[in-house]
Amino acid sequence: MAQVGLPRPDDALPLAGSGTVWWRTARGNGVERQASDLADAARHRLSALRAPIAGLTLDRPRIMGILNITPDSFSDGGQVFAVEAALHRARKMATEADILDIGGESTRPGSAAVPEKDEIARVVPVIEAIRAAGITTPISIDTRKASVAAAALDAGADIVNDVAAMTYDSAMVGLVAERGVPVCLMHAQGDPETMQNDPRYDDVVLDVFDWLAGRIEAAEAAGIKRYKIIVDPGIGFGKTLQHNVSLLQKLSIYHDLGCPILLGASRKRFIGTICNAPDPLGRVAGSVAVALHGAAQAVQILRVHDTFETRQALSLQQAIFGTDIS
Repeated sequence: MAQVGLPRPDDALPLAGSGTVWWRTARGNGVERQASDLADAARHRLSALRAPIAGLTLDRPRIMGILNITPDSFSDGGQVFAVEAALHRARKMATEADILDIGGESTRPGSAAVPEKDEIARVVPVIEAIRAAGITTPISIDTRKASVAAAALDAGADIVNDVAAMTYDSAMVGLVAERGVPVCLMHAQGDPETMQNDPRYDDVVLDVFDWLAGRIEAAEAAGIKRYKIIVDPGIGFGKTLQHNVSLLQKLSIYHDLGCPILLGASRKRFIGTICNAPDPLGRVAGSVAVALHGAAQAVQILRVHDTFETRQALSLQQAIFGTDIS
């Protein structure tokens, strides 16, 4: 369904408001239909530009830079554990990324939950230091816990990024609704400690779609506006290698949810398996390749470790497609 490049046919429609990605046909229930044959609501859902998130327009890919304030994250644990080191990384990342994603709890496979007070003690001083330094880049707080999210928002964060889609802490949905902030709802099967223990689906693409649709419905029922919701198919969270590849192959289906899509695949294990790169630090090229694929599917937010390399690659891709991201 997703197409890129110029010239664009006269009957093509933008995919989710993208300036570079377009579509003419959509497939549902095994049937391919022309855009003109779809109901107005369906055509609008697939074509409309998503509302800005934290002041960022979504007509082009946005880079979310990962800043883990943890001793045990799978890729960069312990590298920016001190406030000074985190601030140094944030200064550089803010010149390359559109959003800074700060987390104080690793959710890598096999990881255990971190006490709330410890998580708060890790992330709040860093967020305060970033804001005190005059860095205005939007900040998302990567947490499953309402108390951590509240403390981070008070310190200057703008977005809640919940890998449990507000199912881990029942207070999260009320907090997000009350604060009126954007929230990212990510799909995961199981919790981090057990999620990679033989995950199974009837159809991973459709099962994830239906689950995310249900979480959007629950969020709206609690008073969270749909235009404030971001969805994430949860690459690597309760998925086998083939599950991850299938989700990437059919990413564009998630535009039918009517929300911005976040793709977080940076340095993950499946990239290492495919590319024979056991060390996460050796998965930069593979991670950039996945990010470029996401952009070609009109994904609005790319969550990555390697912000400089991703921005450089995106700049070239967007120029080739017919625009740029400068």
